[in-house]
Amino acid sequence: MAFRRRSKENPRVELTPMVDVVFLLLIFFMISTTFIETQGLTIKLPGASAAKLAEQPEELQVYLSKDGEIFLKDEEVSLSQLQVHLAGYGTKARKTMFLLLADREARHGGVVQLMDLAKKAGFKKLAIATEKQE
Repeated sequence: MAFRRRSKENPRVELTPMVDVVFLLLIFFMISTTFIETQGLTIKLPGASAAKLAEQPEELQVYLSKDGEIFLKDEEVSLSQLQVHLAGYGTKARKTMFLLLADREARHGGVVQLMDLAKKAGFKKLAIATEKQE
C-alpha cells in the first residue's frame, strides 16, 4: 500500500485585505474629523498649557477683538444687542456652551463683562478659548 505524499505548500500572507481595511479606516477618519475655523476675524488667543477643546454639541461663539468690538458669529453687535440675543435663549441657555473667544490683547474688563452677561442670561457652561502652548 503506497500512500501519496502531499506536496508541502509554503504559507502566504495576503496583503490585499489588510490594505483595503487600512484604506477604509483612513477614509473614515478623514470624513469624521471636524475642523474648527474662525469666522475671518483676526483674534490672537492667549496660550494655556492645558488647552482642551470643549466637546459640546451646542455652543454659542462670541468673539471679543482687541479693540473691544463684539462679534456674534460673523456679525458685529453692540453690548445691548448681545444681551437681547442671550436673553432669547431662555431655558435652552442651561444646555448651551457659551464659548468666549477673546483676543489676548483684549481688555480684562470686556471679558468679565461678557462673562457676566452670559451668567445673567442663564448660561451654566462657559468656556474661554485658548491655544495650546508648545
